[in-house]
Amino acid sequence: MINAYTTYVRPLLEYSVCVWSPYHLEDRIKIESVQRRFTKRIRGLSNVGYKDQLKILSLESLQLRRLHQDLIYSCKTRNGGQSPT
Repeated sequence: MINAYTTYVRPLLEYSVCVWSPYHLEDRIKIESVQRRFTKRIRGLSNVGYKDQLKILSLESLQLRRLHQDLIYSCKTRNGGQSPT
C-alpha cells in the first residue's frame, strides 16, 4: 500500500509544488489530510498519532517535502540550473 501511495497519490499532491505552494494554513491542512487519512487506514496504525505513523512508515510530512523541494529549486535557480552539491 505504501508503494502504491508514493507512486500514484503523492505525485498528484506534489505536482508543481515549486510554482504553487499553499501558503494558507487551511490549504496546507487539506493537503496534509490526504496523507493523514491514508496512514490512518493502515492496519494497526489507527490509534497511533500522525507523527508516529510517519515514523513507522518511513514517510515525511508533505509540508517537509514541499520545503525540501523549495530549497532544491532555490539552489538550482541560484546555480544556473545545476543540481546542488
